[in-house]
Amino acid sequence: MKGDYQDLVDEISALLGAPATLENRDFRLIAFGAHDSDDDLAMDPVRTRSILTRQSTAAVRSWFEAYGIARATGPVRIPAAPEAGVFRGRICLPVRYRGIVQGYVWLLDQDPGPGAEALDAAMEVAQRIGVLLAEEAKAGADLSREFLAALTAGRGWQQDMAVAALRLALGPGAEGLHAAVCVAPWTGEAPGSVPGASAVCVVPGDPGGAGGSAVLAVLLRLRSTDALAPALSAVGRLLPRPVAGAGGAGTSGAVRGSGTPGAPDAGPGGPYGITAGLSDPVRALTQLPAAWAQAAAAARAAAAQPRLGPVAQWSAIGPYRMLSALAADPVDDPATRALLGPAHRELARTAEVFLDCAGQAGRAAAALGIHRQTLYYRLGRVEQLTGLDLDEGEDRLLLHMALKSAHLHG
Repeated sequence: MKGDYQDLVDEISALLGAPATLENRDFRLIAFGAHDSDDDLAMDPVRTRSILTRQSTAAVRSWFEAYGIARATGPVRIPAAPEAGVFRGRICLPVRYRGIVQGYVWLLDQDPGPGAEALDAAMEVAQRIGVLLAEEAKAGADLSREFLAALTAGRGWQQDMAVAALRLALGPGAEGLHAAVCVAPWTGEAPGSVPGASAVCVVPGDPGGAGGSAVLAVLLRLRSTDALAPALSAVGRLLPRPVAGAGGAGTSGAVRGSGTPGAPDAGPGGPYGITAGLSDPVRALTQLPAAWAQAAAAARAAAAQPRLGPVAQWSAIGPYRMLSALAADPVDDPATRALLGPAHRELARTAEVFLDCAGQAGRAAAALGIHRQTLYYRLGRVEQLTGLDLDEGEDRLLLHMALKSAHLHG
């Protein structure tokens, strides 16, 4: 599919005699034509950022949308605005399918610019791009049933059959690298389209058991194992954004134009307490259930430990990889029960920081902002409450695991 977009963008570039770029309706770069000009003004900051980061900022989006490009059915000329980083005027070709905008083709305007006949020919190519974008979005939406079945089927032959059905439905798209994404919690419908996704669905009930909320599941296509960084960025755009103030173009929707998911009060993790997890890449759909478990665990870890979120990758969540697999329910250990109660939160935090610092009192006291003697006093209280000896490795291990596990079920 990527090659199809590139060929069509190159065709528009040839028709209009200028390098073109294609962005989806969320202003994420899909393809761009070769740029061989020596004119520094041809690569203004807005175009450079779009190509290098594969996306435009909310402010840039707001600027261009003010010219009516989302409603236009033909080419739109946009004048230069050096104060906004737009040193050259633009020609925008809206990419539509059945009246719905799917994306935009951008060209730098010239003097004299392309004639009406050339623009008409370019718009015909833009319509073909619109068909491809709409088909891609529809394919992801139509696969929600098969994707959900593959994620929720029991082990054994039921799971094998569900994964086989998903593979058949994906067709050629089943080949290559994929990664699973879990966004939690999620209310409402799945977004109409997620760039780079093979399938999207809403899974009723949190697979990690944290609160029973529904979650959003996404099957992302990856070009290579090096594509995880862009994938993390794409996952971040699924999280709701607070509405921007003056000069911005933020939205509270998880995906622009998809509607707003439920927005609990702000808390750990991302905006509104929503977090996301990304699995390691998998080369075969038979590995999808394991990848989904990784993504769900990473989302839970991001919610439990703010420094990991709001978007966490499975390979980066450290001890939570093991803790998430040990027990879906909170562990009620008699030794740590009293310490984990609401009356001893400061003592529990002291013990966790001390253990995180590998038992080094100086580091722990500095991290907590307390005197070393105060640290020793608190650790003594921890030992009294738990009956554990913090000079013993196994006792330290038990306490550390209990403290970390409590975050997952907090």
